[in-house]
Amino acid sequence: MMVIRMTKEQILNLQDDSIFGKNLYSYYEFISWARWYPDLFIQLFEPKTGRLNLHIDQRIFLRSDIRFMSMYGVFSRGYGKTFDEVLAMVIVSLLFPDITLALTAQTKENAAELLKDKISEILKYYPLLENELLEKPKFSKGDAEIKWTSGSTIDVLANAQSSKGQRRKRIKIEESALLDDVTFQDALKPIVEVPRYTIGKLAIPDPQELNQQIHFFTTSGFRGSTEYQRSVDMYNNMIQLKGDIVLGSNWMLPCWFSRGSNKSQILEKKRTMSPISFAQNYEQEWVGSSDGALVDINALLRCRTLEKAELQITNDNSEYYIGVDVARSQNSSNNQSSAVVARVDRDVKTNRIKHIDVPYLINIPNVMSFKNQAIEIKRLKKRFNAKMVIVDGNGLGSGLIDELLKPSYDPITNDNLGCWDTVNTDNEPEEYRAEKCVYDLKAQGINGKVITDFMDYVNSGVLRLLKKKEDSFYLSERANPQSDILPFVQTDLLVEEISNLKIKHLANGNFTVERLVKKTDKDRYSALAYVLFYIHEYQSKLRIISSDYSAPLFQFRKPNIRKR
Repeated sequence: MMVIRMTKEQILNLQDDSIFGKNLYSYYEFISWARWYPDLFIQLFEPKTGRLNLHIDQRIFLRSDIRFMSMYGVFSRGYGKTFDEVLAMVIVSLLFPDITLALTAQTKENAAELLKDKISEILKYYPLLENELLEKPKFSKGDAEIKWTSGSTIDVLANAQSSKGQRRKRIKIEESALLDDVTFQDALKPIVEVPRYTIGKLAIPDPQELNQQIHFFTTSGFRGSTEYQRSVDMYNNMIQLKGDIVLGSNWMLPCWFSRGSNKSQILEKKRTMSPISFAQNYEQEWVGSSDGALVDINALLRCRTLEKAELQITNDNSEYYIGVDVARSQNSSNNQSSAVVARVDRDVKTNRIKHIDVPYLINIPNVMSFKNQAIEIKRLKKRFNAKMVIVDGNGLGSGLIDELLKPSYDPITNDNLGCWDTVNTDNEPEEYRAEKCVYDLKAQGINGKVITDFMDYVNSGVLRLLKKKEDSFYLSERANPQSDILPFVQTDLLVEEISNLKIKHLANGNFTVERLVKKTDKDRYSALAYVLFYIHEYQSKLRIISSDYSAPLFQFRKPNIRKR
């Protein structure tokens, strides 16, 4: 298409005697100025008192957002990136008639909450924008829609297959580090396929407009993920002036401008948070290993599909197992044992394992005695009616094994929790005919097998973990933290532990795992790996489907012999 650019003289020739016609070139210049300097344009809507003074980094953010075809922003918690995103969408809605914009997040519910919160904040700081609203913004739990007098609309979509087939002119992807490339390519990228058409008799796509614009915003994620590679590719495109731009900031920049938490509050979070979590949320470092990682991080993130946690058995026919790792942490603030509950989903006919779900996992502080730890584990088995409890019996684990082989009573309800026995050792329980439900795992000789079984279940997608949730939980979820918050947080920590591990090859030809960040333990990973090993080695036998061999193998029709 040949691009026709009008000169000032050509525009002046289009003027007529109407008020609009007499000022046509002034409008042309104003719109060009506003699109190039969106931060100055939005200042026109500020009141005389109670102004919001945009900081220099926010002005750069807005100009980059509206000037560049593709943008990748990696910012810390408290930076205000979502506020800047939505503010840019508002500016575009005013300056580009009939444009349709969408904010996407992990779910439509989360995207609607984000848009509602930020629009309310923007209208507070820029009250004159209410004059540009066509009607009152509509918000519900799973949807949002803002209509402007320009004919433009802003709404929300999910970073999921449910958005497939939708059409918008531009989209902004929130928390893109949680996005897998398959969903992006199949469901999100085609959303902006149709460009915006200009208003008027000509009604064609403006060749100078940034049609099909997609921007990505997130806190940092894991190295080796598709989003990490996307940020690297866009960084290289930015260097080569291909129309991409990458911006980023850790906690120090917003802290300098007094946005979000102050320095002492953030340093306190660094003391209490896991190193990996703090690096991702505040230091904006992509963590984990890109070379020699234990598992492909994209495969691990695809395993996070479970919607709900379970606190107890949900079906009498369900099949549960529990893996326990007794911690030997050097970090006293994180010195805990871990227990992972695994539910096996089988094919009824063949007994084949279709999925192994992890709907619940907990940490048990090691300040508790082995006796009290044994009580916690027996309570857990009782709640899920687990068939087997796999315990790391090495080192400190032997002390826990000894306590499990003794009778226990719940100190609160006085219920008899039973006395257990092992199925693979000669250890004697204190009670005759104790329940044989403990597998005493000695990992030294089978460590390689434990690792390979874990890798197989992750890469095959048989393992399923609880979904990643945003940091802001709904009020209904906060009312039930034991079921709606804590299991999801524990799963986040499990993923952090796994991403921190890489394969280490030993001189004797075997291999093990080592931690990249030594302060991050691997107790949750170990508990999960142990239970997966037991299920694979002892509970994955296929059922032979019986056949009637008395019937003839082949049957023939009597041939028709043609007579000559």
